[in-house]
Amino acid sequence: MKTIFKRGSQLLAIIVLAAAALGAHTWFFKPLSINWFYTKLFFQFATESPELLTQLRLFEQAGIRGHNGQWGDASETHSEKQFAKLKADYTTFKSYESTSLKGQDKISHEVLDFYLKDKVDGEPWRYHNLPISQHFGEQTTTPELMTQSQQINDATDAEHYVKRLETMPVKFDQILEGVKLRESKGILPMRFVLDKVVLQLQGYVAKGAKETSLYTAFKEKLGKLPEATMTTAEKTQWLAKAESAIENKVIPNFKKITTHFEGLKTKVSTNNGVWAWPNGEQYYQYCIETNTTTKLTANELHNIGLAEVERLKTQMISILGTAGYTEGTIAQRVKQLSESPSQLYSDDDAGRAQILKDYQTIIDEIDGGLAPYFAVRPKAKVQVKRIEPSNEDSSAGAYYQPPPLDGSLPGRFYANLRNVKETPKFAMRTLAYHEAIPGHHFQIGIAQELKGLPIFRNVLGFTAYSEGWALYAEQLAAEFGYHKDPLNNLGRLQAEMFRAVRLVVDTGIHSKRWTRERAIDYMLEHTGMPAGEVETEIERYFVNPGQALAYKVGMLKILELRERSKTALGAKFDLKEFHNVVLTNGALPLTVLERLVDETVAKRK
Repeated sequence: MKTIFKRGSQLLAIIVLAAAALGAHTWFFKPLSINWFYTKLFFQFATESPELLTQLRLFEQAGIRGHNGQWGDASETHSEKQFAKLKADYTTFKSYESTSLKGQDKISHEVLDFYLKDKVDGEPWRYHNLPISQHFGEQTTTPELMTQSQQINDATDAEHYVKRLETMPVKFDQILEGVKLRESKGILPMRFVLDKVVLQLQGYVAKGAKETSLYTAFKEKLGKLPEATMTTAEKTQWLAKAESAIENKVIPNFKKITTHFEGLKTKVSTNNGVWAWPNGEQYYQYCIETNTTTKLTANELHNIGLAEVERLKTQMISILGTAGYTEGTIAQRVKQLSESPSQLYSDDDAGRAQILKDYQTIIDEIDGGLAPYFAVRPKAKVQVKRIEPSNEDSSAGAYYQPPPLDGSLPGRFYANLRNVKETPKFAMRTLAYHEAIPGHHFQIGIAQELKGLPIFRNVLGFTAYSEGWALYAEQLAAEFGYHKDPLNNLGRLQAEMFRAVRLVVDTGIHSKRWTRERAIDYMLEHTGMPAGEVETEIERYFVNPGQALAYKVGMLKILELRERSKTALGAKFDLKEFHNVVLTNGALPLTVLERLVDETVAKRK
């Protein structure tokens, strides 16, 4: 027995050593299998970003959560190393044999090939962006990570939260260095960006540490902990530490950024699109291809937008006329409807609370009636929440935040309630369908829950696919009968008009050299949206060129593929099956989605 036990122990030791050696080889050298390469690539990428790990919550169930007290390295030195690694990883990826891949293996290869090649092709444009802007800036996304995604379940989590507050200046000093580097290369913000960022930062710190969202959210999360987990005295101590860190670390750092942007105002006086940056026209074409996953040009997209605007205008005029709004432009008629007392909530806390409640009712209603159209649906629920008031002025009308992978939170649909006049009742259904069900929550939730795929397939996103699906979902809801009131359908058409107008104004700003004011006027004229919301949207397109194009491009492609399938299959066409193909493969470049749909049609025939 001793001999057997000894030999067994030796064999076990050999297996452990072999596994360790194989693991080390996989981590530091070319993995033996392409699937191992996928896993290595994802985890190396994820572990470089504590912020991403906080959002995904991959390791918390294993007791690993130190990343929640850390920030990723945002220095330019680290960025250089990461880009060199990206190119090396792509070279390694291309060295694997791929011609024999089939099924999901082939899809995984196509998806990652597209994604990595796109990133590598972006090398000339690595500094053609604005790390700090009024809409996508780190000064808002970093606090939002802590207030919306970072969880506080015990003293260790509280310690991590405070540690992040104390070390936040390190991250922002690195980001500010990146801003200065871009300035030296001629990548300067638009003038309105400087004005808005300064006001944003000044407003955030003006009332002191205890009034910042970083403090109030922490206090709220601590308040939910039972006494057995953390005593009242301990909560008071942690709050005092958070207040000190915000007062002595965060606020002075935000003031430093404010001073820098104030100084930039002497250098910047115009609001030009990216055509004004070095090689700006070529950069914009790259933005188009990245966001739409197509080779369409700015002129082609501009013309598609103009044609869609005219098509939608005819349908909107018809509904408005039937409702008795017959005088003036579309914008004037929609404004009259939007300002009708029957369409407005009270401009107080009770009115805003009712908006959130009504959104939840809309979502729950459609969630209970989708069985005839979908064979697969996400397990995660969706919750409606208000955008942090301090961020409302620079935020879009709404956005969706997916649940973490451990299922510890639901998906969240954030609504902007800065002005109740921006939430007319006839437009609410369409917004809820887009952001929640059957829009982003369905698409992202299903992708996150897919089994047996490389993990990057669960989390990777392509804007044209995801936003195209959400816009397609708006039309689906109408087709399923959820717009019984014609005015609700007007809300859908207005939302689609909004996306069609985006094709015109985004290309107008960055390719045809439209001014900020011309773009605002065009959107006001054709959508009837409130002026404040239009201004926010147009300024968003300035700082994120090409992203707004993806919605309509993706929707048009999905509709084209559905009609092509119907024509080819006739009575054999099954909407459930079509939705399965679109949703159960994760986010895809539109070229890959088209191949999958065509292959499914060929098999069915």
